[in-house]
Amino acid sequence: MGKRLGMSLLVFIIAAAQFGFTGTKGNVALAAEKSMAQKPYMGWSSYSMQVYDGEGNWTSAESVKKQSDAMHEKLQAHGYEYINIDAGWNGDMDEYGRPIPSEILYPNGFQEVIDYVHNNGQKIGIYLIPGVSIDAYNRNLEVYGTGGECRIPDITAKPLTIMDYWNSYTYKIDFTNPCAQKYVDSIADMLGEWGIDFVKFDSVTPGSGIDNLSRDARGDVAAWSKALDRNNIWFELSWALDHNYVEFWKKYANGWRIDWDVESYDGSGLTAWPSISRLFPKAALWWRDAGPGGWNDFDSLNVGNGSMDGLTKDERKTAMTFWSISSVPLYTGNDMTRLDSYGLELLTNDEVIAVNQAGRPGHPVSMDTQQQVWFANNGDGTYSVALFNLGSRAAEVKVKWSDLGLEGPASVRDLWSHSELGTFEKEFSGGILEPHASRMLKVTALSGTSAVNNDDTGMRYSGDWKRNGGKELLEGKQDLSITIKDSSAAASSNPQEDALNSVADPAANAASASRTTVTDVVYINDNDSGIKYNGTWQVSSSREHADYNNDVHYTENNGDSFEYTFTGTGIELLTEKHESQGDMIVTLDDGAAQTVNAYTSGPREVQQSLYSVSGLTNSPHTLKVSKGSGNYMLLDALKVTTESPAGGQNSSITPTSAGFDKATEQQKDVTVTLNLHGNT
Repeated sequence: MGKRLGMSLLVFIIAAAQFGFTGTKGNVALAAEKSMAQKPYMGWSSYSMQVYDGEGNWTSAESVKKQSDAMHEKLQAHGYEYINIDAGWNGDMDEYGRPIPSEILYPNGFQEVIDYVHNNGQKIGIYLIPGVSIDAYNRNLEVYGTGGECRIPDITAKPLTIMDYWNSYTYKIDFTNPCAQKYVDSIADMLGEWGIDFVKFDSVTPGSGIDNLSRDARGDVAAWSKALDRNNIWFELSWALDHNYVEFWKKYANGWRIDWDVESYDGSGLTAWPSISRLFPKAALWWRDAGPGGWNDFDSLNVGNGSMDGLTKDERKTAMTFWSISSVPLYTGNDMTRLDSYGLELLTNDEVIAVNQAGRPGHPVSMDTQQQVWFANNGDGTYSVALFNLGSRAAEVKVKWSDLGLEGPASVRDLWSHSELGTFEKEFSGGILEPHASRMLKVTALSGTSAVNNDDTGMRYSGDWKRNGGKELLEGKQDLSITIKDSSAAASSNPQEDALNSVADPAANAASASRTTVTDVVYINDNDSGIKYNGTWQVSSSREHADYNNDVHYTENNGDSFEYTFTGTGIELLTEKHESQGDMIVTLDDGAAQTVNAYTSGPREVQQSLYSVSGLTNSPHTLKVSKGSGNYMLLDALKVTTESPAGGQNSSITPTSAGFDKATEQQKDVTVTLNLHGNT
C-alpha cells in the first residue's frame, strides 16, 4: 500500500481515525483494554539489586524510600514513575491465607512505604505467584468474606499438584469452584485498599522453564486479571512466556516477559552482554504482539552504572537503544542513588525515550546478519531506525530507504547526539560501528511514497482477523536430495546403447523417473511446538557455540525427558558433547532403551549426532529421550528424514550433461541437492 506523503498521507491518517483503523475500541485484535497501559511503563525494579547485593535489604522500607527519592530527583521528570518491589516483601499470611507485609522489613507498617512513594508522585508495585499457599492449605484456612462457606482446601485442585517453578510454595487452584475466584478477589481487593498500582505475576506457565501443560497457570492469569482490573492495577506476567499462547497473554495482561532473567547471577555484574544479545531473536518473534494495552517485556534495563552493569559503554547504549526501538517497559534495575553521569545521560535522553513511548515496536529488516537494522514506521512520514553491530568485529551498518518501504529522499537526525545529519537520497550509512555498538536515528521522508506492510505495528484490525491461519510463516530452508539411477533391472552388456535409448525413449525415461528416490531432510529446532518437554527445562538463547539456530533446551534433573512424534523413515538427535554432559536414554516407539553418552573431556563439540536411525516405515514414530546422568542434558535439534518415489504420470527427467557423459556416452548415477527457500 503506497500513499504520497504530505497532504495525501495526512488525509489517510484522518480517514483511518474516522473509520476506526487506528482505534482500540470494539472487537480489536489487541491486548487487554486497560487505559493505564496505552504506553510502556517506566520505573525501577528491586530484583537486579537483590541478586547483585544478596543482603536482603532491597525490599526494606529504608531502601525503597531511598530509591523513590532518587527517582524523584533524577528520573521522574523524564517519565519514570513505578517503584516495583520484587520477591521478599511479604512475611506470613493472615487468617484468610492472604499475604501480609514483613514486619521486619517494614517496622512502621507497609502503608507508610506505600504513602511515601505516592507522596513522591509515583506508583508502587509488588510481587505474586500463581497457586495457593501450601501452608494455607495445611492450616485449612477460611476464604475471606465467605463466612466459612469456602475454605482453602475446597479450592485446591485434586490430586494435589505443585504449581510454582521452584517446587516449594503453592498448590494448583481448582478454578471450576466459584470459591477460587472469591479467594483471588479477596487478595486483589486488599491490595486495592492498600493503594497498590502494579503486580508482577511470576512463574507463569506455559513458560518459566515449563513449556508444556504439566503446570498450566492460565486459570490463575484469567482470575487475577479480572480481580486486578476492577482495582485498576497493572498486571505484568513473568517469565519467558510461551509464544504459542500469546493471544491468551494479550487478552488478560498488560505485559509479559518474553525471555529469562537478564541478571548474570555470578556476581560479575548486574547483567552481561549475552543476556542482551539473546533478546534480538526473541523480539523478532514477538514484536507483532505488542501494542496499546499490552507490551513485550525485556526485563530490567541495567545501564546506569558502568562499575556495576557488567556491560561496556557501547553495550549500555545498545541496550537502551534496543529497549527503546522495541517499545518495551523502561525500568532500570540499578541502584538509582549511584547512577554515573553516562548512565544518567542514557536513561534521560528524551528523544530516545520518545521512541519507546510512541508505542510502535520496531522490527528487523533481516535477521540473517549480525549487522542489523530495526525500524518502526510512525505513520506520519517519519521512521524510528536503530542500527546494531551485534558481531565481534567492527563493521559498517547502513539502512536502505527501500527496506523501510520508502521511495524518495529523507533527512536523518541522530537521536543520541541531537544533531541533524543531512538529506540522503536512497540510503544512510551509520559508518563503522564497533562490536556491540549502535546508533539511533529519526528518518523523515521529504517526498515520494511510503509502503506499509499489513502487519505493521500501526495497523489495527476490527473484527475476526487472523494472520495466516493464526500461525506466522517464517522463511524456511531444507535440504532435498534426489538420486537418479539406471532403471534397468540388471546391468546391460551395452551401457552405451542403453544410455542412448534412455534419451530416445521418453516412456522409458518416465518409468525411470517414477522409481527415483526423493529424500527429504527437515531440521526440527529445539523450540518447535511439536516437542513435548517433561520436567523442568530451560532455554539458552543467542549462544555463541555454533548450535543450530544458536539456542538449546537443557535440564539438570535426572529423569526429565522430551518426546517428539514424527512421520518419516529416520531421525537423528543433535546435541552438545561436553564434560558437563552424561548419559541420554533413548527409546523409539516404546522399544528397547538405548543409552548414548554426551560426555567428552576435550573441547566443547556442538551439533553432534548422538543417535540416528534410518530405514523405518514411512509412518508415525515417537522418539523419547531421558536424562540419565551428568550435570546437564541438552537438545539442540532433530533431523527427520522421509524417502518417497518421485515422478509419476506427469513426471519426466531429461538427462543433461550433469548425468550423461558425452565422452563415453554412458549413463551415470547423479545426486542433485536443492536448497529450497521461501514460506514453507
